[in-house]
Amino acid sequence: METISIVLASRPEGMPGREHFRIEETDLPEPEENQITLRVLFLSLDPYMRGRMSDAKSYAKPVPVGGVMEGEAVCEVLQSRSEWFKSGEIVRAMTGWCTYAVVDAANVRHVDTHGAPTSTALGVLGMPGFTAYGGMKVIGRPKRKETVAVAAASGPVGSLVGQLAMRAGARAVGIAGGKDKCDYVKSELGFDAVVDHRSPTFSSELASACADGIDVYFENVGGYVWDEVLPLLNVYARVPVCGLIAQYNGPGGSASDRLPANMSAILRRSLHLRGFINTEFLETHYHTFQKEIGPLVARGEIKYREDVVEGLENAPEAFIAMLSGGNFGKLLVRVARNG
Repeated sequence: METISIVLASRPEGMPGREHFRIEETDLPEPEENQITLRVLFLSLDPYMRGRMSDAKSYAKPVPVGGVMEGEAVCEVLQSRSEWFKSGEIVRAMTGWCTYAVVDAANVRHVDTHGAPTSTALGVLGMPGFTAYGGMKVIGRPKRKETVAVAAASGPVGSLVGQLAMRAGARAVGIAGGKDKCDYVKSELGFDAVVDHRSPTFSSELASACADGIDVYFENVGGYVWDEVLPLLNVYARVPVCGLIAQYNGPGGSASDRLPANMSAILRRSLHLRGFINTEFLETHYHTFQKEIGPLVARGEIKYREDVVEGLENAPEAFIAMLSGGNFGKLLVRVARNG
């Protein structure tokens, strides 16, 4: 059996281009003891993958040049040499960008979406959803009548952050780019307010939407959005920092430009900024997340949006567009259909 993979052809400087990816066909090995063969159904595309394309020091190893691009997928089990999995079962695993994969059974998880579509295991009920849940539970801790602001509010992380804030009795203010995304955040998700970061009057609009200041700011973007949020943070504000997509393709100005103002605000207003990776909370919060959020998604009480691209060959272009905000909702590639 052959598998088609997309590999890292070279390391980009700045925004990645199609030339940094290459499609390869290779023979798939037979599974060994405690391994399983998977057919990829949905592949998740996420901003963190830009960091894996770089060899800069980070919390995870980079993808080697010539290596398969990293990524999690929902898959069908084709062949199993593990007592824990059977042919035909739907699972999720870090297969990378490919059509078929042989993986260790220890790194595979059964999919339980409580009746929601299986694709949600990569979005609202997967890593992005758990990132929102863990960041809010451990760091944000919204209280009734507080103001919670979140950037990239129409995305898979930000959309759940706002909905969790509202369920806690807080006021949710979303920041998104463009009329369609802003309308979705306000009308479909029900945020109390939304501000378009592309607006020429973004600064004054954000200040008006957060007239009582910001108690929790869930950071997904960084850059100039952070510059406008910082003056609005209240004393003892909490800032879960899970992403800085505005800076993934290179810093927006010197870090020293912002450092004095940032440090001064942290000191004077007793701000709590805490960077985190969702895996920190797996042991303590993942089971609760699945038990609490899964049924809410299945019943339609938690809303989500998916942006599905057809065909593995289109993953590079979709990923590149995502880094500039070209997607609308959780970005997925449908690699194959089940059945």
